[in-house]
Amino acid sequence: MAQHKKVRKAVFPVAGLGTRFLPATKAVPKEMLTVVDKPIIQYVVDEALEAGIEHLVFVTGRNKHVIEDYFDIHFELEQTLRERAKKAEITLLQEQLPKAGTVSFTRQQEPLGLGHAVWCAREIVGDEPFALLLPDMIMKDTKGCTKGMIDLYDTAGGNIIAVEECAPELAHRYGIVGKGETVGEGFRITSMVEKPAKGTAPSNFFINGRYILQPEIFKILETQERGAGNEIQLTDGMLKLLETQDFAAYHFRGETYDCGAKDGFILANMAFAIDRDDIRPQVEEGFKALIKRL
Repeated sequence: MAQHKKVRKAVFPVAGLGTRFLPATKAVPKEMLTVVDKPIIQYVVDEALEAGIEHLVFVTGRNKHVIEDYFDIHFELEQTLRERAKKAEITLLQEQLPKAGTVSFTRQQEPLGLGHAVWCAREIVGDEPFALLLPDMIMKDTKGCTKGMIDLYDTAGGNIIAVEECAPELAHRYGIVGKGETVGEGFRITSMVEKPAKGTAPSNFFINGRYILQPEIFKILETQERGAGNEIQLTDGMLKLLETQDFAAYHFRGETYDCGAKDGFILANMAFAIDRDDIRPQVEEGFKALIKRL
Protein backbone atom coordinates (compact mmCIF):
# COMPACT_ATOMS: atom_id res chain seq x y z
CA MET A 1 0.00 0.00 0.00
CA ALA A 2 1.36 3.40 -0.98
CA GLN A 3 2.25 5.77 1.85
CA HIS A 4 0.55 9.16 1.87
CA LYS A 5 1.08 12.14 4.10
CA LYS A 6 -1.18 11.74 7.13
CA VAL A 7 -4.39 13.75 7.44
CA ARG A 8 -3.95 15.38 10.87
CA LYS A 9 -6.06 18.54 10.67
CA ALA A 10 -9.73 19.22 10.03
CA VAL A 11 -11.30 22.54 9.03
CA PHE A 12 -14.78 23.55 10.17
CA PRO A 13 -16.25 26.63 8.41
CA VAL A 14 -18.57 28.06 11.08
CA ALA A 15 -18.84 31.70 9.99
CA GLY A 16 -22.31 31.41 8.41
CA LEU A 17 -25.13 33.66 9.58
CA GLY A 18 -27.75 30.94 10.01
CA THR A 19 -30.55 33.05 8.54
CA ARG A 20 -32.83 30.02 8.08
CA PHE A 21 -33.04 29.74 11.87
CA LEU A 22 -33.84 33.33 12.70
CA PRO A 23 -34.78 34.63 15.22
CA ALA A 24 -32.97 31.98 17.30
CA THR A 25 -29.63 32.65 15.59
CA LYS A 26 -29.72 36.31 16.58
CA ALA A 27 -28.26 35.12 19.89
CA VAL A 28 -27.12 31.52 19.32
CA PRO A 29 -24.87 30.41 16.44
CA LYS A 30 -26.63 27.77 14.33
CA GLU A 31 -23.75 25.38 15.07
CA MET A 32 -24.64 25.58 18.77
CA LEU A 33 -28.29 24.60 18.32
CA THR A 34 -28.76 21.29 20.09
CA VAL A 35 -29.66 17.89 18.70
CA VAL A 36 -31.07 16.21 21.83
CA ASP A 37 -28.49 17.54 24.32
CA LYS A 38 -25.36 18.21 22.26
CA PRO A 39 -24.65 21.13 19.91
CA ILE A 40 -24.62 20.29 16.22
CA ILE A 41 -20.91 21.14 16.04
CA GLN A 42 -20.10 18.56 18.73
CA TYR A 43 -21.42 15.73 16.56
CA VAL A 44 -19.25 16.90 13.65
CA VAL A 45 -16.16 17.29 15.85
CA ASP A 46 -16.74 13.83 17.34
CA GLU A 47 -16.79 12.40 13.81
CA ALA A 48 -13.44 14.02 13.06
CA LEU A 49 -11.84 12.84 16.31
CA GLU A 50 -13.14 9.30 15.78
CA ALA A 51 -11.30 9.33 12.44
CA GLY A 52 -8.00 10.18 14.14
CA ILE A 53 -7.90 13.94 13.48
CA GLU A 54 -5.42 15.62 15.81
CA HIS A 55 -6.04 19.35 15.28
CA LEU A 56 -9.35 21.18 14.88
CA VAL A 57 -9.41 24.43 12.87
CA PHE A 58 -12.50 26.62 13.14
CA VAL A 59 -13.08 29.41 10.62
CA THR A 60 -15.37 31.76 12.53
CA GLY A 61 -17.10 35.10 12.02
CA ARG A 62 -18.70 37.81 14.09
CA ASN A 63 -20.76 36.72 17.10
CA LYS A 64 -19.29 33.20 17.04
CA HIS A 65 -17.30 33.55 20.28
CA VAL A 66 -19.74 31.11 21.90
CA ILE A 67 -18.15 28.30 19.87
CA GLU A 68 -14.70 29.20 21.14
CA ASP A 69 -16.00 29.33 24.71
CA TYR A 70 -17.71 25.96 24.30
CA PHE A 71 -14.40 24.25 23.48
CA ASP A 72 -12.77 25.69 26.60
CA ILE A 73 -12.89 24.98 30.34
CA HIS A 74 -15.81 26.58 32.17
CA PHE A 75 -14.28 26.96 35.63
CA GLU A 76 -17.34 28.39 37.37
CA LEU A 77 -19.63 25.67 36.04
CA GLU A 78 -17.25 22.86 36.97
CA GLN A 79 -16.76 24.29 40.46
CA THR A 80 -20.52 24.44 40.99
CA LEU A 81 -20.89 20.85 39.79
CA ARG A 82 -18.18 19.72 42.21
CA GLU A 83 -19.89 21.47 45.09
CA ARG A 84 -23.10 19.62 44.19
CA ALA A 85 -21.28 16.28 43.74
CA LYS A 86 -22.36 16.03 40.08
CA LYS A 87 -19.60 13.60 39.13
CA ALA A 88 -21.23 12.27 35.96
CA GLU A 89 -21.74 15.78 34.58
CA ILE A 90 -18.13 16.76 35.33
CA THR A 91 -16.87 13.62 33.57
CA LEU A 92 -19.03 14.40 30.54
CA LEU A 93 -17.63 17.92 30.26
CA GLN A 94 -14.05 16.72 30.62
CA GLU A 95 -14.47 13.97 28.02
CA GLN A 96 -15.67 16.46 25.43
CA LEU A 97 -12.90 19.00 26.11
CA PRO A 98 -10.18 18.96 23.41
CA LYS A 99 -6.59 18.67 24.60
CA ALA A 100 -4.71 21.93 25.09
CA GLY A 101 -3.13 23.21 21.87
CA THR A 102 -5.23 21.06 19.53
CA VAL A 103 -7.82 23.70 18.59
CA SER A 104 -7.27 26.84 16.50
CA PHE A 105 -9.61 29.67 15.48
CA THR A 106 -9.28 32.08 12.59
CA ARG A 107 -11.67 34.72 11.25
CA GLN A 108 -13.41 35.04 7.92
CA GLN A 109 -13.97 38.79 7.97
CA GLU A 110 -16.24 38.86 4.92
CA PRO A 111 -18.93 36.36 3.86
CA LEU A 112 -17.32 35.50 0.53
CA GLY A 113 -18.32 31.85 0.29
CA LEU A 114 -17.08 28.39 1.26
CA GLY A 115 -13.98 28.59 -0.93
CA HIS A 116 -12.92 31.78 0.82
CA ALA A 117 -13.58 30.25 4.25
CA VAL A 118 -11.31 27.32 3.40
CA TRP A 119 -8.62 29.71 2.15
CA CYS A 120 -8.75 31.56 5.49
CA ALA A 121 -7.39 28.40 7.18
CA ARG A 122 -4.28 28.20 4.96
CA GLU A 123 -1.70 29.42 7.49
CA ILE A 124 -2.90 26.99 10.17
CA VAL A 125 -3.19 23.98 7.87
CA GLY A 126 0.14 24.61 6.15
CA ASP A 127 1.58 22.27 3.52
CA GLU A 128 -0.34 19.10 4.32
CA PRO A 129 -3.61 17.42 3.36
CA PHE A 130 -6.62 18.26 5.52
CA ALA A 131 -10.19 17.21 6.11
CA LEU A 132 -13.02 19.66 5.59
CA LEU A 133 -16.31 19.04 7.40
CA LEU A 134 -19.33 21.24 6.78
CA PRO A 135 -20.80 21.82 10.25
CA ASP A 136 -24.46 21.68 9.18
CA MET A 137 -24.24 18.03 8.18
CA ILE A 138 -24.55 15.32 10.84
CA MET A 139 -23.68 11.81 9.67
CA LYS A 140 -24.93 8.62 11.33
CA ASP A 141 -23.46 5.17 10.67
CA THR A 142 -21.55 2.38 12.38
CA LYS A 143 -18.35 3.84 10.86
CA GLY A 144 -18.03 7.60 10.70
CA CYS A 145 -17.98 9.20 7.25
CA THR A 146 -14.61 10.88 7.85
CA LYS A 147 -13.09 7.59 9.07
CA GLY A 148 -14.23 5.89 5.87
CA MET A 149 -12.75 8.72 3.81
CA ILE A 150 -9.39 8.47 5.54
CA ASP A 151 -9.36 4.70 5.00
CA LEU A 152 -9.93 5.34 1.29
CA TYR A 153 -7.29 8.09 1.27
CA ASP A 154 -4.74 5.67 2.72
CA THR A 155 -5.36 3.49 -0.33
CA ALA A 156 -5.98 6.00 -3.10
CA GLY A 157 -4.20 9.17 -1.95
CA GLY A 158 -5.00 12.44 -3.71
CA ASN A 159 -8.26 14.16 -2.83
CA ILE A 160 -11.36 12.46 -1.45
CA ILE A 161 -14.97 13.64 -1.59
CA ALA A 162 -17.78 11.87 0.27
CA VAL A 163 -20.85 11.20 -1.86
CA GLU A 164 -24.30 9.67 -1.53
CA GLU A 165 -26.88 8.55 -4.07
CA CYS A 166 -30.01 10.51 -4.86
CA ALA A 167 -32.93 9.78 -7.14
CA PRO A 168 -31.68 10.60 -10.68
CA GLU A 169 -34.52 13.05 -11.25
CA LEU A 170 -33.28 15.08 -8.25
CA ALA A 171 -29.64 15.35 -9.36
CA HIS A 172 -30.15 18.94 -10.53
CA ARG A 173 -30.43 20.03 -6.90
CA TYR A 174 -26.90 18.99 -5.92
CA GLY A 175 -23.22 19.07 -6.72
CA ILE A 176 -22.73 15.88 -8.75
CA VAL A 177 -19.60 13.86 -9.58
CA GLY A 178 -18.85 11.66 -12.56
CA LYS A 179 -18.20 7.97 -11.74
CA GLY A 180 -15.01 6.25 -12.86
CA GLU A 181 -13.33 2.98 -11.91
CA THR A 182 -13.95 1.40 -8.51
CA VAL A 183 -11.36 1.98 -5.79
CA GLY A 184 -11.80 0.74 -2.21
CA GLU A 185 -15.23 1.76 -0.85
CA GLY A 186 -15.69 4.24 -3.66
CA PHE A 187 -14.58 5.20 -7.15
CA ARG A 188 -12.45 7.59 -9.15
CA ILE A 189 -14.05 10.93 -9.92
CA THR A 190 -14.02 11.90 -13.59
CA SER A 191 -15.91 15.19 -13.41
CA MET A 192 -17.80 17.55 -11.10
CA VAL A 193 -20.73 19.83 -11.83
CA GLU A 194 -22.71 22.07 -9.50
CA LYS A 195 -26.49 21.70 -9.92
CA PRO A 196 -26.52 20.35 -13.48
CA ALA A 197 -29.45 21.10 -15.74
CA LYS A 198 -32.13 18.40 -15.66
CA GLY A 199 -31.16 15.39 -17.69
CA THR A 200 -27.47 16.34 -17.98
CA ALA A 201 -26.01 14.98 -14.70
CA PRO A 202 -23.05 12.59 -15.17
CA SER A 203 -24.37 10.38 -12.35
CA ASN A 204 -26.68 10.46 -9.33
CA PHE A 205 -23.84 10.68 -6.79
CA PHE A 206 -23.99 13.97 -4.93
CA ILE A 207 -21.39 15.67 -2.68
CA ASN A 208 -22.54 15.49 0.95
CA GLY A 209 -20.29 17.94 2.78
CA ARG A 210 -17.13 16.00 3.65
CA TYR A 211 -13.78 16.39 1.87
CA ILE A 212 -10.09 15.53 2.13
CA LEU A 213 -8.09 18.05 0.11
CA GLN A 214 -4.45 18.54 -0.76
CA PRO A 215 -2.85 21.89 0.22
CA GLU A 216 -2.52 22.99 -3.43
CA ILE A 217 -6.18 24.00 -3.19
CA PHE A 218 -5.11 27.10 -1.24
CA LYS A 219 -3.10 28.54 -4.14
CA ILE A 220 -6.04 28.00 -6.45
CA LEU A 221 -8.51 29.64 -4.07
CA GLU A 222 -6.16 32.60 -3.57
CA THR A 223 -6.80 33.77 -7.13
CA GLN A 224 -10.19 32.12 -7.65
CA GLU A 225 -12.72 34.43 -9.29
CA ARG A 226 -16.14 34.76 -7.73
CA GLY A 227 -18.72 32.36 -9.09
CA ALA A 228 -22.35 31.57 -8.25
CA GLY A 229 -23.87 33.96 -5.73
CA ASN A 230 -20.92 36.30 -6.26
CA GLU A 231 -18.94 34.07 -3.87
CA ILE A 232 -15.68 32.15 -4.10
CA GLN A 233 -16.95 28.62 -4.71
CA LEU A 234 -15.04 25.59 -3.46
CA THR A 235 -16.36 23.49 -6.34
CA ASP A 236 -14.74 25.84 -8.86
CA GLY A 237 -11.43 25.43 -7.05
CA MET A 238 -11.74 21.65 -6.95
CA LEU A 239 -12.47 21.56 -10.67
CA LYS A 240 -9.20 23.38 -11.27
CA LEU A 241 -7.36 20.98 -8.96
CA LEU A 242 -8.93 18.03 -10.80
CA GLU A 243 -6.91 19.02 -13.86
CA THR A 244 -3.65 18.04 -12.14
CA GLN A 245 -4.55 15.76 -9.22
CA ASP A 246 -6.59 12.62 -8.66
CA PHE A 247 -9.96 12.73 -6.93
CA ALA A 248 -11.81 9.74 -5.52
CA ALA A 249 -15.29 9.48 -4.04
CA TYR A 250 -16.07 7.70 -0.78
CA HIS A 251 -19.56 6.20 -1.06
CA PHE A 252 -21.21 6.93 2.29
CA ARG A 253 -24.17 4.64 2.91
CA GLY A 254 -25.32 5.87 6.31
CA GLU A 255 -27.83 8.55 7.25
CA THR A 256 -27.19 12.27 6.71
CA TYR A 257 -29.14 15.08 8.34
CA ASP A 258 -28.85 18.60 6.99
CA CYS A 259 -29.20 20.59 10.20
CA GLY A 260 -28.91 23.82 8.25
CA ALA A 261 -32.53 23.22 7.20
CA LYS A 262 -35.44 23.10 9.63
CA ASP A 263 -36.75 19.73 8.48
CA GLY A 264 -33.30 18.13 8.63
CA PHE A 265 -32.70 19.56 12.10
CA ILE A 266 -36.00 18.18 13.42
CA LEU A 267 -35.38 14.76 11.82
CA ALA A 268 -31.90 14.64 13.37
CA ASN A 269 -33.38 15.24 16.82
CA MET A 270 -35.87 12.44 16.24
CA ALA A 271 -33.25 9.99 14.94
CA PHE A 272 -30.76 10.57 17.74
CA ALA A 273 -33.45 10.68 20.43
CA ILE A 274 -34.72 7.17 19.68
CA ASP A 275 -31.14 5.86 20.01
CA ARG A 276 -30.99 7.08 23.61
CA ASP A 277 -31.98 4.44 26.15
CA ASP A 278 -32.62 7.07 28.81
CA ILE A 279 -35.35 8.87 26.84
CA ARG A 280 -36.46 6.42 24.16
CA PRO A 281 -39.67 5.19 25.89
CA GLN A 282 -40.99 8.73 26.40
CA VAL A 283 -39.99 9.80 22.89
CA GLU A 284 -41.67 6.77 21.33
CA GLU A 285 -44.91 7.55 23.13
CA GLY A 286 -44.71 11.14 21.95
CA PHE A 287 -44.08 10.05 18.36
CA LYS A 288 -47.08 7.70 18.41
CA ALA A 289 -49.32 10.50 19.65
CA LEU A 290 -48.07 12.85 16.94
CA ILE A 291 -48.49 10.27 14.19
CA LYS A 292 -52.17 9.96 15.06
CA ARG A 293 -52.53 13.62 14.10
CA LEU A 294 -51.29 13.03 10.54
